[in-house]
Amino acid sequence: MKIKVTGWCLTILLGASLSAAQNPPAPAEAPAGKVENVALADHASVYCSMFFADDKVPDSKRVVSGEESAERISFIAGDNVYINKNAAAGVKVGDEFSVVRPTSVLKTGDWFKWQQHLIRVMGQAYLNVGRIRVIDIRPPLAVAQVTMSCEPMQRGDVLQPLAEKPFPKLKDPAAFDRFSPDDPKLWKDKHAMVVTADNYMATGGRNTVLYVNLGKGQGVKFGDYFRIFRYQGSRVETLSQSLPGGYQYKLFGFGTAEKKYDWKDIPRQVVGEGVVLNLSQNSATVLVTYSWTTIFAGDYVELE
Repeated sequence: MKIKVTGWCLTILLGASLSAAQNPPAPAEAPAGKVENVALADHASVYCSMFFADDKVPDSKRVVSGEESAERISFIAGDNVYINKNAAAGVKVGDEFSVVRPTSVLKTGDWFKWQQHLIRVMGQAYLNVGRIRVIDIRPPLAVAQVTMSCEPMQRGDVLQPLAEKPFPKLKDPAAFDRFSPDDPKLWKDKHAMVVTADNYMATGGRNTVLYVNLGKGQGVKFGDYFRIFRYQGSRVETLSQSLPGGYQYKLFGFGTAEKKYDWKDIPRQVVGEGVVLNLSQNSATVLVTYSWTTIFAGDYVELE
């Protein structure tokens, strides 16, 4: 009888152990007041985001080919590539370069009324492709290893001297003011628009990169914060608000307010905020550090 009881107890204990392994305890609840959807300014967001340049980037140094070129159409981290400069041009073993590629938006129509015009005003767009380090000189070329890859590297990609980039200081997202009122004094030179997102996407959110048409020429600095918002009922900024005018106070079949309310009568919708990573004369690269809903090209921004 004692043996049977012992066996029965072991069965229960083993069963409990298996159940615990297959059904691990639920994670502890988040501390009260903790805000989710918070970004980290990581290596990729700082070094791999697209950027706008005021002038054409010098392009005399280029990737011309790489190992296994008969089979390879592109090159990634760990691969060896060949560049068109050698010791005669001052290139030496150990030199590091960032690799960029000019890019332009596909003309598939505007997401908001002024998008194509604003993209042109912001400057020439470049993709950050990656980084390379020279490991050998073989005239007339030099051999470099791809040390970081944001995009597959291609023949013709342009080399720039490597410049280390700082990481911005991030704000505590708990201080985000979702109901921040509109300030007419900021409209003169502190307001702009989300013109596009990384790789010309139309939407963004936490940890994505946006591009706004306000830059060094308008007093923006590295590490500045932008508040991102939209007006409810205005129809020119984004396709996400293309319903018939007036839906902010009436919607057929779902009720009507007692009188008409125009877009300027309704509290604006503050959807997120972001920190400036990079600047040109008329543009800023902004990492979204907090958002509670989707951000669209055509949303507005203002300097905090």
